[in-house]
Amino acid sequence: MKIVTGHSDAADNGAGGSLFQFSASMIAPQCDAGQGTAGTFVAREFELDAVPSSATLRISALGLYRAYINGQRIGDDLLTPGWTCYDDRIAYQTYDIANALRPGGNRIEIWLGDGWYRSQLMWALNPVFNCWGDRTAAIAEISADGKALLKTDERWTSGFTPVTRNGIYFGEDFDARIRPQDTSGVEILAFDKQLLVPHETKAVKELTERAPVDQWVEADGRTVYDFGQNAGAYVRLRLKGEAGATVRVEHSEVLGPDRFFDNRNYRSARAELSYTLAGEGEEVYAPIFTFMGFRYARLTITGQAELVGIAMVPISSVPVAAGGFTSGVDAVNKLVENTIWSQRSNFIEIPTDCPQRDERLGWTGDAQVFAGTACWLADSGSFLKKFLRDVMHDQRPDGAVPHFSPDPTRLHPIDGRGDWAGSTGWGDAIVIIPWQLYLHYGDVSVLEECFPAMLRWLDYLWGISDGPIIRPPAVWGDHGFTFGDWLQPVGDNRKPRPTVADDCAATLYHFISTELTAKIAGILGKKSDASRLDGRAQEIRSAFKNEFFSPSGRIAHNDQTSWALAFLYGLVPAEYEEAGRAYFRRVSEETDGVIGTGFIGTPALLPALTRLGMLDLAEKMFLNRKVPGWLYQVERGATSIWERWDALAEDGTIYDPDMNSYNHYAYGAVCQWLFEDVAGIKPLEDKPGFEEIAFDPAILPTLSPVSAWHDTRFGRIEAGWSLEGSNVTCRLSLPEGVTARLKGSDDRKQLTADGKVVEPAQELKLGQGEHTITFTI
Repeated sequence: MKIVTGHSDAADNGAGGSLFQFSASMIAPQCDAGQGTAGTFVAREFELDAVPSSATLRISALGLYRAYINGQRIGDDLLTPGWTCYDDRIAYQTYDIANALRPGGNRIEIWLGDGWYRSQLMWALNPVFNCWGDRTAAIAEISADGKALLKTDERWTSGFTPVTRNGIYFGEDFDARIRPQDTSGVEILAFDKQLLVPHETKAVKELTERAPVDQWVEADGRTVYDFGQNAGAYVRLRLKGEAGATVRVEHSEVLGPDRFFDNRNYRSARAELSYTLAGEGEEVYAPIFTFMGFRYARLTITGQAELVGIAMVPISSVPVAAGGFTSGVDAVNKLVENTIWSQRSNFIEIPTDCPQRDERLGWTGDAQVFAGTACWLADSGSFLKKFLRDVMHDQRPDGAVPHFSPDPTRLHPIDGRGDWAGSTGWGDAIVIIPWQLYLHYGDVSVLEECFPAMLRWLDYLWGISDGPIIRPPAVWGDHGFTFGDWLQPVGDNRKPRPTVADDCAATLYHFISTELTAKIAGILGKKSDASRLDGRAQEIRSAFKNEFFSPSGRIAHNDQTSWALAFLYGLVPAEYEEAGRAYFRRVSEETDGVIGTGFIGTPALLPALTRLGMLDLAEKMFLNRKVPGWLYQVERGATSIWERWDALAEDGTIYDPDMNSYNHYAYGAVCQWLFEDVAGIKPLEDKPGFEEIAFDPAILPTLSPVSAWHDTRFGRIEAGWSLEGSNVTCRLSLPEGVTARLKGSDDRKQLTADGKVVEPAQELKLGQGEHTITFTI
């Protein structure tokens, strides 16, 4: 069968949709030899007297699938059926296939890949193969004009595809000389069809292709292509040559000194493509069952073959931007763009930490600190809601929330490493992500769905040390172990700067989640839970004061993370606030603008400084070009967000390739501050989903002019401001259905809104339309 690579229109596979009751069977190819072996297909030929006016294919698989009817690819979705905890639920997709059918003989083929279902997950020291099963299989039904036409059953055949090996980390080998032929039968697998649900979010799609911006030939003859952007993607090749000639494609994120091609940070992920030509004119190839994280591709051609064209094809579950931010500082604008690319690259079915190495896991800590930013930059509602269902399924019987989800270690524990669940800051995703979805989309259902899991998590936290103060063990994997402020920089190792201790970090998050869950209980009308949890939050607050504050008002570790989180979440006692402000300012000034926070402290740092009125410090730390700092990586040529502040030295040397990703969105969480504090568009918990906002821009002079936009369920909100001398002019555009609160304040002199004076104690509400606000600073 000749494969045609054109696309067909697919039905909307977004969240929701009615549940279809499959009568088909889950069938596995008898010729399948297991994980890491030649790819297989299942097929069936059928007759039609005439083309029906409507025809629908409903389809899913164990592993990954791609379907063809009469040689035409069905739909343009990627990596279907997607990734979930497959022992909890598996998505199915629905496609309109009428334009692929013809009178007379027809043939459907479903190609199968190992995917997340059975190819390697996790790193080389603790690899997991066949995580959810060792057989790939497909289930499908075709209906025409409302009547059942065809379904997978024992009459289907099977055979081998040109995909000779594939895996998420492995990459893909493809031999175009192989033509699918029916060689075997199928086996009906025992399968619980109640697991099948409509795809809960938008499918992964291709973005616009990117041509190389540069290329060069290495001394040994291999050609390296620079696509100018680090992305979750694959390459599409156009080739001519003799049958049997091969092209090998390697990938990397960065180059070492002297343009040295370096992908050591991929660790055990082979992340390569190998294509063998059929020798039949121009051939086009892009992988079917994998993707990579890369900026550079290196090609090795063996035999008589010519590269006609090459392009990078980025892919994502969130390909459409929902927000944008620009300022008068080009490096800041690039930082926002880099964050968008890191979100796209890592929002591929689940929110992963990175798209390149032998990991690509749904780390809950990364997701919770980034959730707010994710909702600003893309429509992330159904995507994160789907992820939360996996998190809840992976939640342990004792209430511990997994470090990542879907979690291979739940089914395949790692000897000697304890349970990979229960870290504060990570497990709190079960509270914080639903809260962000509520703020951004007004989604009460996600609060209701996750509330029981929140309660179990809070009981787990309290039980770690049997009380409000959490005292985590130091040993990785022990009950209550915490990552703390992961990758918190310490500066000069001869005289390191202070860092938050595990007990302080854990107790801070214990309070944050308890207080939030109390609010959520109130929203859900669960009065007794709200009262009980509010009492528990006050108990944690009191214990935190006694444990971590000295009589002079100094917090125990006097570090930026402790102060930022304590101030942002109201844990600095009123009697210590003045002293605390002085300590916080000093510990921030002592670094000369350098950041001293890691994964959990960084998203809180600038919001805390801003809301305390320390705009000079917030501006200095944000615009710092030294390491650690956001703009350091921009000036080193980053096109996405790095995992580590010091991922590349100034001379281009790679730091610690054993744990170093150049496409990690966590530190991009600063974009939430840009939208909410700098642009001043604050969603409100009493009017969620942007029904009402607070307009309260923080004027950082160097950033002028600032402009931001965000697409809400009501339409687009636009805001911006510019500074001339001490005069600020703001513009605010609101769609129908959105109002904005504007409060007068003593530090904004001569405040006017649309020409009307606003007194310091006054609050004004602005409605649909264009508004001009002016004041002096």
